[in-house]
Amino acid sequence: MSDLSQALDPGALPSGTGCAECLATGQWWLHLRRCAKCGHIGCCDSSPHQHATKHFHETGHYLIRSFEPGEDWFWNYRTQQAMTGPALAGPQSHPAGQPVPGPAGRVPADWERHLHG
Repeated sequence: MSDLSQALDPGALPSGTGCAECLATGQWWLHLRRCAKCGHIGCCDSSPHQHATKHFHETGHYLIRSFEPGEDWFWNYRTQQAMTGPALAGPQSHPAGQPVPGPAGRVPADWERHLHG
């Protein structure tokens, strides 16, 4: 795991409080993930658009951390394994009052039908 130090930047700030692409395009998400290298916030693989994984494929940044309140796990896309990691610059999650799924006003009434496995 010698290259793990190249996979993260503990000082990188989160790109925002929600999935950057979903917010820009009027879409919605289920859960949020944070790139441990650059701080990009993307939506999880259960979300309709899976922007966190797309960010990995576009950038090669393979280490993410949950951006959900109370969760501190990391996921390594290369090894397909969960892992522990260092503390990252705050905030550690989206605001506790932000709805899940979110953002407020964009989630369809039948949102569960749109989730991925």
